[in-house]
Amino acid sequence: MPPSPPRCARWPTPPSRRPPARPTPHGTTGRRRLAHGPSLLLWGSTGTGKTHQAYGAIRALTAAGCGVAWHATTAADLYAQMRPRPGADLEHLLYRITRVPLLLLDDVGAAKGSEWTEEINFRLLNWRAENRLPTLITSNLPPLRDAGTPAGQPVLRDKVGDRVLSRLSGMCTAVQLTGPDRRFTRR
Repeated sequence: MPPSPPRCARWPTPPSRRPPARPTPHGTTGRRRLAHGPSLLLWGSTGTGKTHQAYGAIRALTAAGCGVAWHATTAADLYAQMRPRPGADLEHLLYRITRVPLLLLDDVGAAKGSEWTEEINFRLLNWRAENRLPTLITSNLPPLRDAGTPAGQPVLRDKVGDRVLSRLSGMCTAVQLTGPDRRFTRR
């Protein structure tokens, strides 16, 4: 059975009582807003268009009239933002990113892994899975090792751990993108 489309909810006030629409960042104006929905794990080799397709999904939602407040970051940039530093409220930052209505988390598994990065991934993705918040995740790594996976090639399970991969498996439809690196063939 194919995944259901994202559920859009109507604004709580009728249009006659709503103040005039003002432009806001990230396409948050619209008659409907994104409430809950499925998530995608886009995976494939470098340059196959995973990030491009993820941004295309966001564009498709806004074109369909869904107001989408979203945040995009790479996993490595997320970890850099979450590193302890004086005066930074890291729990509040994680709280904000965890609860954004639509999150694009790019290049999962590309950064060097540790127990700390696994905890950040788990807390982020576990909360989003429990609350059915749509998440677009990209990775260069296949989720699991299969008969066709070369022996020395890492898989996403190796990089993010069993608990995180379990959450991804439960919340995401995995889509493999194949083909040559488009950055080299576009000229």
